[in-house]
Amino acid sequence: MKILNLGCGDKTSNSSDVINIDWSIYHKIKCNSLLQFMALPFFDENRKKYYNSLPDNIRVHNLKKGIPFENNSIDVVYHSHVLEHIPKPQAEKFQNEIMRVLKPGGIQRIVIPDMEILCLELIDHIAKCDANENENEKHDNFIDNIVGQCVQEQSVGTARQMKLQSVFERLLLGGAKRRGQTHQWMYDRINLKQLLKKCGFVKIRSLSYNVSNIINWNSYALDLNKDKSVYKKRSLYMECSKA
Repeated sequence: MKILNLGCGDKTSNSSDVINIDWSIYHKIKCNSLLQFMALPFFDENRKKYYNSLPDNIRVHNLKKGIPFENNSIDVVYHSHVLEHIPKPQAEKFQNEIMRVLKPGGIQRIVIPDMEILCLELIDHIAKCDANENENEKHDNFIDNIVGQCVQEQSVGTARQMKLQSVFERLLLGGAKRRGQTHQWMYDRINLKQLLKKCGFVKIRSLSYNVSNIINWNSYALDLNKDKSVYKKRSLYMECSKA
């Protein structure tokens, strides 16, 4: 079994079946001595802790350049909270790359923020505000869950830095969009299924976080916390296959 874990961040598997791939700024710094020299002195304790905790079993690769594997060579492609960071016009190209590397019958498992859940929570909170004005102060949190990462200009970590550090870091590393942190589009079970059908995938179905057609999927713990609870709440889990 060969599984690609695309855009893995720090959520990796040590299994020999899994190839963890990422291109975040932290991974770029980790494999570039010049960037280490320039950036690490500006890291606060939280960032240093995160940086030092990054696993070494990650292949650093920019997915904008495609997926670095041969046609029909991969059993499973998995990505969690990645697709929403890809501009909508480029999402089809990304899906076509996944189709290319998957073996016939291979499975793609997608995890994304679920627009349906977020909208239902927003509507539910509107009703709570109508019934109790004390709820009004919390309401922007529900708006933020939907559009916050779409409109942010500055990385959350940069915003916490002192002003001079913040300016230097933004010049060196760029804003949130350049770092791939902003949401470029949002999906629910309707428009994601349409995208997958358009790209030729079959057997498209929504599943829960701990259910999969991938053999022994939960043993890789990519959708689970250590206590077996869900790793990413408010998410849509969808799988599809290459014919």
